[in-house]
Amino acid sequence: MSPRKKRVRKPVRSSSRKRRRGAGKNRANPRSLVGTIGLFVGVVSLAAIGVGVVQEEAPESLDAEQDIVWNGARVRVDVQNGGGVTGMARSAMEILRPAGFDVVKFGNAPSFDPDRPSVVIDRIGRTDQAQAVAKALGIDNVLSEPDPNLYVDVTVVLGRAWEPDVHDHQSQEPGARPWWNLRGWLGR
Repeated sequence: MSPRKKRVRKPVRSSSRKRRRGAGKNRANPRSLVGTIGLFVGVVSLAAIGVGVVQEEAPESLDAEQDIVWNGARVRVDVQNGGGVTGMARSAMEILRPAGFDVVKFGNAPSFDPDRPSVVIDRIGRTDQAQAVAKALGIDNVLSEPDPNLYVDVTVVLGRAWEPDVHDHQSQEPGARPWWNLRGWLGR
C-alpha cells in the first residue's frame, strides 16, 4: 500500500479591487426598483378598488332591529329544522349571524314533528345567551339542558309554525344581490 499524499490547500486571494467597487455605494438594480414600484402601485390600486366596492355595497341606514343584539362573549349556536319546512334553518342562520351570534351548525333535526313548538335550549348553563338567541328569533320557549358533549352554547330547534320576521331582518331590497353571495349570482 502506498502512503496517501496530503492535499495542500492554496490560500484564496481576494482582490482589493472587487471590495472597493461595492464598498460604500448602494447601487440598486434598476429592474428591482421598477418591479418594487410596480408592485406598490398595484397593491394601492387593488386597495382603492376594494374600498370602493365596500362603500358602494354598504347600506345607507340600519334599522334598530338589524343592529347587533348580542354584544357579549362568543355564542356558538346549532340551528335545527324540526318542522320539516325547507330552508327554515338557513333563514334562522341568516337572522342570527348579523345579530352577533356564531352559527356553527345548521341543518335538519334528527326527526321532524309537525306539532313540535320552536324551542331554544341552553347547553352550558348560561340562560342569558339562550334568551338573547330566542329574542333574535322571536321564540318564547327557552329551556336549560346543559350538555358539555355537544360543543355548542345554544341549540335552536325550529317547529313548523316558526316564521322568520322578514321585514325586520332583510337588509336589502327585493331582487338585490349582495356581491359576496355566490348562490344569488348563480340563481340558486
